[in-house]
Amino acid sequence: MRLAVGTYTATSAAGVGLAALQESITSRRSGLRKNDLRGCDLDTWIGRIDGVEDQQLPPHLTHLLSRNNQLAWLGLQQDGMLGDIARLSDQLGADRIGVVMGTSTSSIGRTEEAYTQLLPSGEFRDEFRQPEVHGLHSPGIFVAEATGLTGPAMTISTACSSSAKVFATAARWINHGLIDAVLVGGIDSLCMSILYGFHSLELVSQNVCRPFDSRRDGINIGEACGYALLAREELLPQAEIALLGYGESADAYHMSHPHPQGEGAVIAMDRAIERAGISAEKVDYINLHGTASKANDRIESYALSRRFSKQTLVSSTKAWTGHALGAAGILEAVIALQAIASGVCPGTLNCEQPDPELAFPVITDNAERPVRYAMTNSFGFGGNNATLVFGPIHD
Repeated sequence: MRLAVGTYTATSAAGVGLAALQESITSRRSGLRKNDLRGCDLDTWIGRIDGVEDQQLPPHLTHLLSRNNQLAWLGLQQDGMLGDIARLSDQLGADRIGVVMGTSTSSIGRTEEAYTQLLPSGEFRDEFRQPEVHGLHSPGIFVAEATGLTGPAMTISTACSSSAKVFATAARWINHGLIDAVLVGGIDSLCMSILYGFHSLELVSQNVCRPFDSRRDGINIGEACGYALLAREELLPQAEIALLGYGESADAYHMSHPHPQGEGAVIAMDRAIERAGISAEKVDYINLHGTASKANDRIESYALSRRFSKQTLVSSTKAWTGHALGAAGILEAVIALQAIASGVCPGTLNCEQPDPELAFPVITDNAERPVRYAMTNSFGFGGNNATLVFGPIHD
């Protein structure tokens, strides 16, 4: 099932595009800030991206206006993504390239805005009458129209595993011959529903998040978008990295609390490694889900201890970007890809007092070493888990 990974990019609070992201990682500069989202009075830190509201959509896309789609457009313009999509489309035909996007809440921020400006009749104002925006498939619709791709398009919404699962769906589509290539991606933008919703679950920290630290007390929420082109090897002859394996599970233990022994997480990791055709000992670096909540970090650490030796470097990058929810999967997949490309494994920012009760150690400082195989974990509400393994396209 080895699939070539072509152009990829990510935009987050840590930086717009790959160069800015890598500079943030090497300089250990966090993108978190005190909450300054307009109209939100929560005492917390967020990963907000500057300039999203200033993005002008092309005229043929203005009917899809939302802050979420403005962020999607900003991300598409980075690292030559639009040009490389166009070239692959010319080569294969637009109908032979699919689109799979992941999101948690899509353009709900636009819907919130619409409800604050209702007409006296209780109806939406004309500018908010956007049936293609007020739904979970808004990112898939927008990206397909923005790129001109006419293959199958869908949007996955499985909470925080959403844009990791896009890789699995793309692999199935390509391996079954439905299409030849897939543009995968993920997008989530900050909005009131997200911030107040997680606050109501008592998961939001008033401090900068501290993954795996003994003082950790909750998450910081961020926004992000990212994309990657996947195709059969012969269609991307310049590609050096491949998607080797994916694993998915749904343990359905609880709506918001992970399984106490991490059963679903272990299943997802096992399936990804099995599909990749490697042993756990071969994995050089794992980008963890690592949200900085008490339960998540403890359980993920225990799950790791059941499968990996301490020669595998592991870390969370949530303190750079915030937890990007439905976009976390693609964002952290890109960070894993960059670890392979650069040989820099990011440490766990803000983990100054590693929790001694955790079962598996995280690295706190950046580590420079060759990375042949990298893995990334994304775990969502309802026990919806996804793991990806990337490695060399040619052994």
